Amino acid sequence: MKVFAPATVANVACGFDILGFALDRPGDTVRARLSSEPGVTIEKITSQFGDLPFDPAKNTASVAAAAFLERYKPGLGLVLEIEKQMPIGSGLGSSAASAAAAVFAAHQLAGEPCSKADLVEFAMLGEAVACGSAHADNVAPSIIGGFTLIRSYDPLHVLSIPYPNHLRTAVVHPEIEIRTEDARKVLKRNVPLHQAIAQFGNIAGLVLGLCTSDSSVIATSLDDVIIEPERSVLIPGFMKAKVAAIEAGALGCSLSGSGPSIFALCESEEIAIAAGKQIAAVFQEQGIASTTYISGINNQGAKVLD
Repeated sequence: MKVFAPATVANVACGFDILGFALDRPGDTVRARLSSEPGVTIEKITSQFGDLPFDPAKNTASVAAAAFLERYKPGLGLVLEIEKQMPIGSGLGSSAASAAAAVFAAHQLAGEPCSKADLVEFAMLGEAVACGSAHADNVAPSIIGGFTLIRSYDPLHVLSIPYPNHLRTAVVHPEIEIRTEDARKVLKRNVPLHQAIAQFGNIAGLVLGLCTSDSSVIATSLDDVIIEPERSVLIPGFMKAKVAAIEAGALGCSLSGSGPSIFALCESEEIAIAAGKQIAAVFQEQGIASTTYISGINNQGAKVLD
């Protein structure tokens, strides 16, 4: 079985570790087949973006699949072939896509013993291996699709958020790498009350704006007053790129995940293309090559290809 899981934009500005949405592209694919030998093994990894571990205890895909099998089909064996189709440390949920694809493939081959939403907790374990934190804002939309909200981590409670179908996004990935683990180290441990209140309002406003298709509320709510100021200094030209994207018509612009990718949420493909060009031009001024992805919101998430 061959499975695809999409890249994602996590945080979505104000929703640190709790909001995310799935892209049409890029993404990762995993081939999986049943084996007579119990446990999960990795037979092949194809990647132009660097070496990845074959050790099943250190690879996000195998860790997620093994955790799922241990819960639902102990004794079942699985062999994986992983094809990385996006850069590592890109802010696009690279480690999450592999984990999502693998656990979804295991779920299919095991006879679909649970819901798609139930797979999130297993994919989170893969994220913990990758960056030391079992967050779900990438793996949830990669598995489920659409916009997702992590209402609670203990117990885990994932919700799908309605959103306007016309939304498009430009995601620009500069050819620099920022590891999620390192990006978390720059964050301050304590947040002033006035900043927390502002962030709470933005999160609530963004969810309400998506549910009601209110573009003006979405635009005013795509504002991160806590995380973005700390992380954006790691990305050359970030503020200039953000201003340029909004001047091109984007509803809002911020870091995708922990960066260095930048996303601009837009009301049409034409605006997304224009915003993407503006962001890429700023990186070019900095002497940094970049890749731009123009995408709708992927409402399917992980899927079987063949």
